[in-house]
Amino acid sequence: MNDNKIILTGDRPTGQLHLGHYVGSLENRVKLQNDYKQFVMIADTQALTDNADNPLKVRKNILEVVLDYLAVGIDPKISTIFIQSLVPELAELNMYYLNLVTVNRLKRNPTVKNEIEQKAFKESIPAGFLTYPVSQAADITAFKANLVPVGEDQLPLLEQTVEIVRRFNRIYEPVLVEPQALVSKAARLVGTDGQNKMSKSLGNAISLADSSEVIQEKVMGMFTDPNHLRVEDPGQVEGNPVFIYLDLFDPEQEEVEQLKAHYRRGGLGDVKVKRRLNLVLQDFLKPIRERREEYSKDPKEVMNILRKGSEKARAIAANTLAEVKEAMKINYF
Repeated sequence: MNDNKIILTGDRPTGQLHLGHYVGSLENRVKLQNDYKQFVMIADTQALTDNADNPLKVRKNILEVVLDYLAVGIDPKISTIFIQSLVPELAELNMYYLNLVTVNRLKRNPTVKNEIEQKAFKESIPAGFLTYPVSQAADITAFKANLVPVGEDQLPLLEQTVEIVRRFNRIYEPVLVEPQALVSKAARLVGTDGQNKMSKSLGNAISLADSSEVIQEKVMGMFTDPNHLRVEDPGQVEGNPVFIYLDLFDPEQEEVEQLKAHYRRGGLGDVKVKRRLNLVLQDFLKPIRERREEYSKDPKEVMNILRKGSEKARAIAANTLAEVKEAMKINYF
């Protein structure tokens, strides 16, 4: 393991994880955990920024998210999985960093602007939600992460972290590490509706824990080429969610290319292509679902994994906080 390279990544516990999470980050986490020191955060504090009136939703989904982690192969023996709120040092770092960024800069962050619009906050934006990029900067820098797996839509958040790191190091002392993005191969997996990024809140997601029946129902109801009205009509492959998913999950890529050619020239119906995708996803998700079911038999042990991981994470964050306070000349005793 390369201890000189540290990864910080995580998810908000607002629901079960889905295929978009898998191709966007989970796949990379599993691959990289053997080569890098990896911290995986369940971001409950950040989830509360737009779920403050529904804390039970956040609480119950902590277990759901960690089950998904374990099911896809994130190993708690080599990856540190922890709960954000159990590391209060992150909140203190966040408070100091807030002084290094302006409200206008936060409002201009493309990722934040897009999510504010998507959630229809208008003028009722929770302050915690607006300052999400600063909180993320605290999370990343607390563990001195060199690499942060992100989707392209999340790059503006990481850019803001870099800005905060550079300003802190310039004003005080160079104690914070500047992170780099590790962009996934399919950062913005389109949802089953073909209109938006796959999202729990939009109801266009295929969850890692979905039953075989639910997977089939979602696949057969997927958006395809709206102009492909008859089987004999030529169809468009580009931007077609069914083919996007086949590109990502079908191990027989030569056959997928043949299907694409057939679809483009006409004579291949959407139902046939969807049936193939259903079989592909069933094969892919079955072992993940079975591992998840096995872990779910002992929820106390799963939570114990989080407790131990949070204790380890807190000790590391406390060291960084001490360095930050020393650099800021507020280490009084």
